[in-house]
Amino acid sequence: MSIASTILRTHDAQGGHNLAFGLIAVALAAAVFYVDTYTDIEGAIAVLYVVTMLLAAQATTRTGLLVIAAVCAALALLSYAMTHGDDADLQETIRLIVALAALFVTTMLLLKTESARLALLSINSALKESEARYRSIFDRTRVALWERDYSKLRSYLMDLRAQGVTDIKAYARANPAIIDHCVGLIEVVAANEAARELLGPQSSAGGALRRSIIPGQERFLDVLQAIMDGERVFEDKVEVRAENGEDKLVLLSISFPEDPAAFHRVVVSMVDITQREMALKALAEAQAELTMASKAATVGAMSASLAHELNQPLGAIVVNSQTLLRWLDRDPPDLAAVRRSAERMIRDSQRASKIIHNTRGLLSPSRNKLENVSLDRLIDETMALMEHELQRSSTTVLVDRMPDIPPVSAVKIELQQVLINLMTNAIQAMDEAGSPERIIGIATERPDIEHVSIAVRDSGPGITEDAKNKLFAPFFTTKATGMGMGLSICRSTLEARGGRLDGTNHPEGGAIFEMRLLIKPEVEHA
Repeated sequence: MSIASTILRTHDAQGGHNLAFGLIAVALAAAVFYVDTYTDIEGAIAVLYVVTMLLAAQATTRTGLLVIAAVCAALALLSYAMTHGDDADLQETIRLIVALAALFVTTMLLLKTESARLALLSINSALKESEARYRSIFDRTRVALWERDYSKLRSYLMDLRAQGVTDIKAYARANPAIIDHCVGLIEVVAANEAARELLGPQSSAGGALRRSIIPGQERFLDVLQAIMDGERVFEDKVEVRAENGEDKLVLLSISFPEDPAAFHRVVVSMVDITQREMALKALAEAQAELTMASKAATVGAMSASLAHELNQPLGAIVVNSQTLLRWLDRDPPDLAAVRRSAERMIRDSQRASKIIHNTRGLLSPSRNKLENVSLDRLIDETMALMEHELQRSSTTVLVDRMPDIPPVSAVKIELQQVLINLMTNAIQAMDEAGSPERIIGIATERPDIEHVSIAVRDSGPGITEDAKNKLFAPFFTTKATGMGMGLSICRSTLEARGGRLDGTNHPEGGAIFEMRLLIKPEVEHA
């Protein structure tokens, strides 16, 4: 860096004028020195060096000011030595001190002024860089952005508020012309390329906001209400109309400044979500169709297993019918026993009807109504339904009930059908294996605060290694006459309500299946 650039300002926009000030300051300093040294004029001539400093301050840096101040002080001292060195008196000495003091004070003030000037230049430069950076982001971003002047609109709305208007929608219903008037109060200051692509060059041009881009008035009134209520941000989905007449759904975001004076420059952004909303709508429709198809497939699978599910109640009806006939053939007929058989036939017929009704309900838009189901009562009723099957197979049921277990919110017939299926499978497994001791254990537990469980364990041979991984697969069965749908349907039934069905071998022998149920499902699963 050269000495000249250290002392002189080399990058000032007024460089020519500053150089002139510098030359005048040099000439003035020489003149002051000459008058003070070689003339007989009495007085504090050296004080005029202050004027030299003021002129030099227009052309020099901080370092230059210090150098010039030192030169002026040296000239004053040199002049004093040359003119009063031998016969100096008190008056001349005081004048010198006053001149030097004035020179010192002026230099300090000029240095402070120069520091303030440099700080102001730095701030101004930073503001220019910030504005350039903002403008670059504003212009190049792919989000549609506008700078709009809402100051007139805000003043108008605040005047309405001062008149007692608080609900702009109610006011607009009484004064329909307010919409067009408010739109006319908004001016477009600037728009980026993305904004022009979204609505068209004319709709995004500077000047008054076009009424044509607002096809509906509800959302615009919401914007007016947000301004009137002093909200800082407004965001919503709105419809806008492009120059070509195409209506577009956009996500509108407006950030209102806290300072009312800054409403002349409000940033408005729009993101085109038309295609996204159309895709979401199509996806929702496809999901609805898929749900119906899934329900139809489920019903188809259950229909394939209705023979299996209905076998027990229909078989019980046949057994009770035969028993009823035997009681009637007695002489005299045992009418009390006939009545019991008839009641059991009615009960089994009703259960078969519920199974069919539940299957049909899967396709109904309103699913089967949830109810509070007591697990203890569910087990007792299921054992009553299985009474003939248990007696025929000489199977004993041992129930281990957990005290104070809460009821579950579920469809009773569904849980009952799952439990019957598990008990029937246990009976058949023990029959096929020829188990000498046929016992089914049913235990209720509460594994955590949200769930309860029912475990069904048999004393049969258990689950083979080959069957473990395919246990709940549709159409997989280990029975010669089985369809392989029972366990698959049971698991699907529980999972549809947020539950779970698992099966494994018990450490002490036999298979164990656990039904885990939500006590209070938050939603009804599809």
